[in-house]
Amino acid sequence: MSKKYDVIVWGASGFTGRLVAEYIHDKYGLNGNLSWAVAGRNQNKLSQVMDELGISGVDQIIADSRDKDSLDAMTAQAKVICTTVGPYAKYGNELVKSCIENGTDYCDLAGEVQWMRRMIDNHQEEAKANGVRIVHTCGFDSIPSDMGVYFLQREAKKMTGSYCNQIKFRLKAAKGGLSGGTYASLSNVMAEAQEDKSIYKVLSNPYGLNPAGEQSGPDRRDLTSVVMDEDINAFIGPFIMAGINTKVVRRSNALMGYEYGKDFLYDEAMITGRGLGGRLKGYGILAGLGFLMSGKPGSFMKKIVDKTQPKPGEGPNKQERENGFFNILFLGKQKDGKILKAKVTGDRDPGYGSTSKMLAESAICLAHDKDKTAKVSGMLTPSVAMGDHLLDRLANNAGLSFEIID
Repeated sequence: MSKKYDVIVWGASGFTGRLVAEYIHDKYGLNGNLSWAVAGRNQNKLSQVMDELGISGVDQIIADSRDKDSLDAMTAQAKVICTTVGPYAKYGNELVKSCIENGTDYCDLAGEVQWMRRMIDNHQEEAKANGVRIVHTCGFDSIPSDMGVYFLQREAKKMTGSYCNQIKFRLKAAKGGLSGGTYASLSNVMAEAQEDKSIYKVLSNPYGLNPAGEQSGPDRRDLTSVVMDEDINAFIGPFIMAGINTKVVRRSNALMGYEYGKDFLYDEAMITGRGLGGRLKGYGILAGLGFLMSGKPGSFMKKIVDKTQPKPGEGPNKQERENGFFNILFLGKQKDGKILKAKVTGDRDPGYGSTSKMLAESAICLAHDKDKTAKVSGMLTPSVAMGDHLLDRLANNAGLSFEIID
């Protein structure tokens, strides 16, 4: 099927969407080998944002997330839809369906486990039958996690002939705040779980995103306390994205036919430091997370928490985004006791600067590298859908680094 555009950026008038559009324009231009367009539901706002960015001549498409006909008219024109419009549980259902029906690949920034579970259950078979790749979690959650594990396992196999049977993700340092869109998504997950108690089962199951019938294994629930990690000789505390990332990594292993083993262990945490200072910092993080997640939807406490957090469309300025970064340690253990380490870094704030570049490169990889990547389709993860080609794009274009360290 002939498609007019390689990529359409849906939600380009929003805060993160405009960053994606700006990155693509600055990196690939309008007259190169990437044909792309922007899309939104408000013509005036979309045109205004493009004018503010100094992007003239880019095609603009108008569609509404609740108008299936307008979505079909958009998705039929693209090889890939790259969407930043969340919370996805509110605005993503019809778009995913439209992409599958029109043979269009798709990537997003979703971190809403309950919604991804629904999409898998509702669309896996049709997406596979139509040869469509639907790839969630193409931002800070969960590309550093999923691609970091993929990279370390690839190198472990090359170096030793075996995969690691356990990998630990340890966030060493990061600079950048929680995005308004991420907080809105977290709030929506909490609201849905309040209405439907079965959602808690998906959220609490370490294998909640695995294929049906394969939702069990040796991993336990994500860390909820401050503990000493003897492997790094430092205290660790909960990492807010772990509940999403760990499930994505485990789904990758399952989709690859358990290449890492059915006994593969994976967990994520933040390094808080050594000694009393490290322990106290951990308790401070624990208290902050407790505050962030406190209060039932609609309660007085939830309203207080909401006032302290950014709103969707709000975010750091350019200088703050460019001064941000992240640094992650991956520690892999093999069955013979051998330990391998990898480092994954990003050169912008995780929630916006790096995330917008990761999403854009994911979309372009889906559009341009399809003939080179694994011949798989369905509801996929970044590493399964794009593998080495996405690693190369992230390292060459998006300011990420992946390296083995001593």
